Amino acid sequence: MSQNTHSLAKDSCVSSEFSLSGDYILGGLFPVHSAINNGTFDFPVALECDRLPFSAPGYQKLQVMRFAVEEINNSSSILPGVSLGYQIFDHCSEVRNFPSVFDFLSRNGSVEIHVNLKDYEPKVVSVLGPYGSSETITIAPFFMMDLLPMVNYGSSSSSLSNKKSFPSFLRTVTSNRGQVQLIIRILQRYKWNWVAFIGCDNDYSQDALQLFVDGIRETKIYLAYQEDLTGNSKHNVILQKIKMLRINVIIIYTQDKCAVSLIKSAIENNIHDKVWIASDAWSLSKKILSQKGLHTIGTIIGIAERLVNLPGFSEFVQKSQRQSKCLECRNRKQDFRAACNQACYDCSYINASKIIHESPTFNFAIYSAVYVVAKALHTILQCDTNGCNETERVFPFKLLKEIKKSDFKLLDQHIKFDENGDPPSRYDIVFWALGTSCPVQDVASDDTELDLGSCHFQTVGSYDTQPDIRFIINETLIQWYTNGTIPVSQCSEDCKMGSVRRPYRKYEGCFECDVCPNDTYINHSADPYSCIPCKKNEWSDPGSTSCKERVVVYIRITEPLSILLLLSVSFMLFLTAAITILFARNYNTPVVRSAGGKMCFLMLGCLCGSGLSVFFSFGVPNQIKCVFRSSFFPIFYTVCLSCLTVRSFQIVCVFKMAAKLPRAYDCWVKYNGQWLFIAVASTVQLILCGLSFPRPLNDTVSFKDQIILICNTRDVILSGIIVLYAGFLGALCFIFSYMGTDLPKNYNEAKSITFSVLLFFISWISYLTLYSIHANRHLSKMEALSMLTSSYGILLSYFVPKSYIILFKPVKNTQAHFQSCIQDYTQKISRM
Repeated sequence: MSQNTHSLAKDSCVSSEFSLSGDYILGGLFPVHSAINNGTFDFPVALECDRLPFSAPGYQKLQVMRFAVEEINNSSSILPGVSLGYQIFDHCSEVRNFPSVFDFLSRNGSVEIHVNLKDYEPKVVSVLGPYGSSETITIAPFFMMDLLPMVNYGSSSSSLSNKKSFPSFLRTVTSNRGQVQLIIRILQRYKWNWVAFIGCDNDYSQDALQLFVDGIRETKIYLAYQEDLTGNSKHNVILQKIKMLRINVIIIYTQDKCAVSLIKSAIENNIHDKVWIASDAWSLSKKILSQKGLHTIGTIIGIAERLVNLPGFSEFVQKSQRQSKCLECRNRKQDFRAACNQACYDCSYINASKIIHESPTFNFAIYSAVYVVAKALHTILQCDTNGCNETERVFPFKLLKEIKKSDFKLLDQHIKFDENGDPPSRYDIVFWALGTSCPVQDVASDDTELDLGSCHFQTVGSYDTQPDIRFIINETLIQWYTNGTIPVSQCSEDCKMGSVRRPYRKYEGCFECDVCPNDTYINHSADPYSCIPCKKNEWSDPGSTSCKERVVVYIRITEPLSILLLLSVSFMLFLTAAITILFARNYNTPVVRSAGGKMCFLMLGCLCGSGLSVFFSFGVPNQIKCVFRSSFFPIFYTVCLSCLTVRSFQIVCVFKMAAKLPRAYDCWVKYNGQWLFIAVASTVQLILCGLSFPRPLNDTVSFKDQIILICNTRDVILSGIIVLYAGFLGALCFIFSYMGTDLPKNYNEAKSITFSVLLFFISWISYLTLYSIHANRHLSKMEALSMLTSSYGILLSYFVPKSYIILFKPVKNTQAHFQSCIQDYTQKISRM
């Protein structure tokens, strides 16, 4: 840079704010003006920053550096007898501010090619800035070769932590990594898992986005929407997409100028009921805070660098502004343009209070950066109360080594760097207290103080990583737009208890809810996406979170009905035994012989067998019980029915068919037709029962809350055939007995047989009807009752009347009485 350029800079009215002579010079890069759109050119263009929009926040940063240098120069404990100077440039563009870099690297006004870097002493001992990651990444390589310390105050990209690429880069502002981790903690704290991430097309936002994507990979947070804002972005389209996706939490990780345009668009497009998370670049932006209607967009929570008050800064700014505001500067505004970006005519007009009330986010970072360099110089120059060793040469690499060792307290804050040149994370969480009475101010005005009345920032939490990680947030201080309840931002609302998640979309956190069906349950802590089947001995209603144990149902011998059945069976067996004895003692009497003789004892024995089958209906069914219970009764009872059928048929044959069909009757008698029929009929039933072969079964289908222990046959059709076969014999018996209704009274057994057969039909039709309609826990009891009723029917209707005649009507139990009845029947037939 030529000497003429320096002279031009000195002619500026405010050049004293950009430069200060001293024993050791600090370089400073601040965005006093800001290029909104750099544009492209087909020919070389000299960048003149003062032609770009003035940035009050950037000018405030410049004043903080000047304040820190003046404070150190006035101190007797730091660098006594040694003065610090500075050379500051307006860094208003990402890629077109290289003249300031060359000025810092120059010596005696020129930049030389060095052979021995160890002996190289550039114009400045260290560089502070620039603000912004993209700007820093662009110019940092120029300083890395010489290991010139860059102590940055505003560049948070994590890529700058790479010491292989940026060995002499350090910063007093926390890297994006710490800020992103804090944002993730906030999201997890409030269970917000459906979020949007809005950034700009620069290194600051892109780096944060990648860190965020990596950070949520092992969490249940989902990035539902992401967008990089550019000068051509259609904000209304972006906001409508966010609204359509039902995203209620929006992370805006951009610099101030990008955030302003998006928030304005949100207000204009009536975007309501959202939570906006602001990154440190705009979390304390007064320009955004002053927007009319800001309170309608929802709740804004900001992440800000630890807010530390700088004692004496306000007085310094007021004094500085009084000195720089001169009438001469106002009159010369159009007369001069400086090419070295040290001209700032707007700086002479800005109100001091506006500088003081600008966002203080990076004030302490700038302030501490100056002190870091000063304390490192203090060590190299071996300063003490008597002064410093001014003969000691300060080389960049030596200063860098001492800066890395920094470990001191400044305004109660611990200043220290890790191996990557990053400080510990120190953040405040701020809540934007928005009121409907927030006044609209002209932020470009220099004559009035920005008084926001009820609009202000309120610290509601903090985040520190040294000495230990500490995350604190006071939720009671946050006034949610939902009037007290924490807003919800999830792809899907939580399912109700007992409902399973059915994934949809491409994210695991997006689901619909289905109620778990019968006999299943949901364990939300183990697997919220599956209905777990209950065990066979358990059951559940729809929408259950656990299973209940089924009640095991079988005929317990201790139940009242079971006791009654047992007493009934016992009485029947006793009665059968008594009748058997009675018939045996009166075997040769006409009543016993007319009842069937030997056949009576077969019937009485089978009635005992069918009665004994009832005993096996009680207790837990097993294979033996099922055979005796379900197979023995139809076999024994079939024998009884076949005997009754034969007995009815035989009486009809004697009185009605013997004379008409003598040869058939003789054949029946000759070949013992009655016993042959009984054997065949019983054998058929025996075969059918053998094929069915019942087995024990746990019925878990009929009732959801019960397990019914039953005996089940292999084939339902075969079981039906067994019952129908018994019914067929009963019907045949009924027909033959009806044919003998006009026989002599002693041989007329139609009433007794009809009664027993009807009782058989009624009991088993009732059982089968109940079985076909619905299986019942009392079905086994009904089966036992039907078996007992059928047996009692034959015993009471057929044997008891005959036993009564034997015991109480012996006159009718004589041969003469029977002959008399036969003669009366013969005479009656002959008269017809």
